[in-house]
Order: sequence, then C-alpha cells, then structure tokens
Amino acid sequence: MWLFILFVANTIRTDLFGRTATASELNDAPGPNWAKPAKKRRRRKDLTRLAVIAGRRTGTEVPLDGEITIGRSADCVLDIDDDYASGHHAQLWQDSAGRWVVTDLQSTNGTYVNGAKIAEPTLVGPNDVIRIGRSQLKLER
Repeated sequence: MWLFILFVANTIRTDLFGRTATASELNDAPGPNWAKPAKKRRRRKDLTRLAVIAGRRTGTEVPLDGEITIGRSADCVLDIDDDYASGHHAQLWQDSAGRWVVTDLQSTNGTYVNGAKIAEPTLVGPNDVIRIGRSQLKLER
C-alpha cells in the first residue's frame, strides 16, 4: 500500500512541477525553430497596443513598447487579475526583425496562441489570440 501511495505522490509531483532535466539533456535539446527573418520594412499601420478582449480586465490596453510581462503580480506590465494565471505567466517582446513574440514563463496552466499550447517562443500578429487563464489578449493597431 505504501508503494502505491508513493507512486501516486510522485505522479502528482511530476504533473505539477515537471521532470528535472540533466545538463546533458539541456545541451542536446534543439533550440527554437526560428524562421529566416524577412527584410524589415515599414508598414502603414504598425501594431501599437496589446488589448484584453476577454476576462476580468476586458478593455484594458497596454502600449507595445519594450518587453511586456503578463500575469497576476502587481509588478507585471499587464496585471490580468485571473485566478488561472501565474504571478509572472508570459512575456511579450519584439525580436530583432520587429516581430512580436510571446513566451510562456513556465506557468502552471500554460499559454495558448489560437487555442494551441505553446512550448517555445511563438510569433504573434494582429490576427492571433493569446489566452492566459480565462483572459484573451490581442495585438491591435
């Protein structure tokens, strides 16, 4: 019976916190699969803000300038006040080609782009919906 209890406890721990990777596994892991950067060109209407389109903070907008940390913590640039979000849940930043990228910050419930859970930095644009907990966010012009 004790073996069964230890097995269940270990399974729950692994589900909540994940498996610890060894240094050799981290060195052998592939990096993000970045597409070749396109030539930077000035668009007529650049993206200017991140808007909350669903959730407790619907209507909240944050200007797109620099890195934007999203989560429940008061020190986040966008505090989404969502019970299913981590304190520092995700980060939105601009790459060297001027494209916006969202990264999950090892959150408990994950970050989703267009309904798919992301595991690595993911490009986002004006037609993409970012979901964090019950909140939905969108880049707007």
